[in-house]
Amino acid sequence: MSKVSVTGSRRVLSGVVETVHTQRLLHVTEYDDSWEGFAPGNPASDAEEAAEQLVTVRALKSILGVIPEDAGPRRVLSDEEVETELRDVRDQVNKLDDRRDAIEDRIGEIEESLDAVEPFVALGIDLDLLSGYDSLQVAVGEGRPDDIERAGVDADDLREFEIYAEDSVVAVFARPARNAGKSALSDALVRTEFSALEVPDTSGDPAQYVSELESERASLRGDLESVEADIDALREQTGGFLLAAEEHLSVQVKKAEAPLSFATTANAFVAEGWVPSDEYTAFKRDLTEAVDDRVEVEELERASFGSDGTEIHREKLPGDGDAGAGKPAAADGGDQQARADGGMAASVGTVVMRDDSPPVVQSNPGSVGYFETLVKAVGRPSYTELDPTIILFLTFPAFFGFMIGDLGYGIVYVAIGWYMYQNLDSPALKSMGGITLFAGGFTALFGILYGELFGLHLISTYFWEGVVGLSHPPMEKGLSPNQISWAQTWLVLSLLLGIVHLTVGYLFDFYENLEFHGAKDALLESGSWILMLNGLWVWVFSLAAAGTVPDFVFTVFDGTGAAPEASGEFAHAVYQLGFNGLPAAVGYLGAAAFFVGLILLAVGDPVEIVEFLQVLVNVLSYTRIAAVLLAKAGMAFTVNLLVFGAYQENGNFHFLLSHGPEWVAAEYGGEATVIFGGLFHGGIALVFVGLVVLVLGHVLVLALGVTSAGLQAVRLEYVEFFGKFFEGDGTPYSPFGTERRYTADE
Repeated sequence: MSKVSVTGSRRVLSGVVETVHTQRLLHVTEYDDSWEGFAPGNPASDAEEAAEQLVTVRALKSILGVIPEDAGPRRVLSDEEVETELRDVRDQVNKLDDRRDAIEDRIGEIEESLDAVEPFVALGIDLDLLSGYDSLQVAVGEGRPDDIERAGVDADDLREFEIYAEDSVVAVFARPARNAGKSALSDALVRTEFSALEVPDTSGDPAQYVSELESERASLRGDLESVEADIDALREQTGGFLLAAEEHLSVQVKKAEAPLSFATTANAFVAEGWVPSDEYTAFKRDLTEAVDDRVEVEELERASFGSDGTEIHREKLPGDGDAGAGKPAAADGGDQQARADGGMAASVGTVVMRDDSPPVVQSNPGSVGYFETLVKAVGRPSYTELDPTIILFLTFPAFFGFMIGDLGYGIVYVAIGWYMYQNLDSPALKSMGGITLFAGGFTALFGILYGELFGLHLISTYFWEGVVGLSHPPMEKGLSPNQISWAQTWLVLSLLLGIVHLTVGYLFDFYENLEFHGAKDALLESGSWILMLNGLWVWVFSLAAAGTVPDFVFTVFDGTGAAPEASGEFAHAVYQLGFNGLPAAVGYLGAAAFFVGLILLAVGDPVEIVEFLQVLVNVLSYTRIAAVLLAKAGMAFTVNLLVFGAYQENGNFHFLLSHGPEWVAAEYGGEATVIFGGLFHGGIALVFVGLVVLVLGHVLVLALGVTSAGLQAVRLEYVEFFGKFFEGDGTPYSPFGTERRYTADE
């Protein structure tokens, strides 16, 4: 990216803005009001009118419900056409919208009246009989008739008292005593749980009143449907115009407000920003041709760097040196004046508006691009940072799938991801759908390798054992007592994954430091951590650490019998790779590398010495992969245990899919133990309960798979991996201009 300066007379400002907008190359740097004698420019005179029209267009779009699919062919619009047609559309829309509002308001009033009169329908007394008396006091409400009657009898201020009740709706008629006040009846009812109702302001049979209201409401709803149809027809007729008008006015407003980002004086302006370096020549040529060479375009710096961290290229412009250093061009009243034809004799020299970083364009191919959403959740890579999206693409779905590892769950995740990708409009949600597709695919893949379908070992039984002829699937999760070595293997594998993952992060940091700060800083700030990380864990996996670290570290990949054996009846090597620990001498070399790295860190940044144990703690953090794997497997096992039942035989768990608990006793006698008989084997009633538990239980496991495996995988990426090299404070490349969809340039 190249930072450029565009300087010219204000007479050509509109032409410059028009050309730059058409080019869509310049990422404008906002003027920070730091130059003496310069101020941010003012918007063009027609900006306010265009903005008001834009607000009107968007309001009309909202009322009509215009969507992108309503667009017609691209069209060229003039300001006069927009103003004339917009006025006509606005009048039509306002009439229909006012009519719709009036109908909806009346329907709302009717529904309120229906709610108010409903209790009186149940009571069955004409509404005009419930009010308008001189000598009687009347109250209608909800309460217990017995309590209300008792209150009336006990009231000293009431001579006569009568109630009419239907369910909990009560009408009370009372004649007050001679000297009683107007509130005698209400005072008596205070002592009861009586909720007064307001008598509707009408007369006659309440049921007839309800019928009239419902008839009016039905008629109004028909009118409303007619208005909605007219609105739909108007949307089809004018939707294309409104979309085009919105785009046209947005362009006008953007152009009119562009000077707000420029440094201006009474006669001149300076605009700065970033353009792709390979487009600079075309940018300058088109701009100078558009305004007849009455503008000065300069490349201030090129954002490519040498190994010492400085720019490889920084063009020396006229004015660099003592005379021009430290201040911008004095276009108004300074040492050099802007010529009347708009050409600028002055130059901004090496002074720029702000020391901003170049904008960034993330460009990842194909499906890798989906994972940019996860990166952007932390921040966009800056111009000096490597984009970690490809690493997330390679590791996040694998971490997730390894932890869940079930064909059934994987298929469901794939279906959810496909639905999100196909049906959601938001680009971010579409990307999340793509991520879910990949995560579900790896979940299904590992599910096949684990031999599991919704926690049941059906793939293991019918495919790996039945078709392939293996005694067990290629991978097992390690829940059964005789599978303890599998669980230990996943712990060790999690550590190895952590070492590799973190090393890649430190290598990214090493590259960035080497490129932008030189070999010394790269060695001290990044190389030190690489030496410490790998040196420590070489020692851990060497025989020099035997007796200090768990024995299974040397056992799970052994198979030779030479390694110290782990305690436990079922401990053995699940993958016989012949690894039983690195030689002790290699371990001591690793320890030496760790201390060399610690010394380098102390030389480079002594403050970071207090964090030297990160190389141990960060790797141990990856054991959460094995922990979540066992936890999710345990949850699925529990659901299936409750539903189908299970027994333990020779250290293995088996579900009671085709036999009941009685079969276990007959088949194995005392050699097998029934863990739980299963709801499906407890009678018809419990079968229905079991179906509910089966469905809800696996739905819960699916949901927790996202909140546990998903969040833990994200945490490893963000906290452990990103923390080694990534800050994410980049600015997206957003060139000034508009990608037209509904209009064409004039």
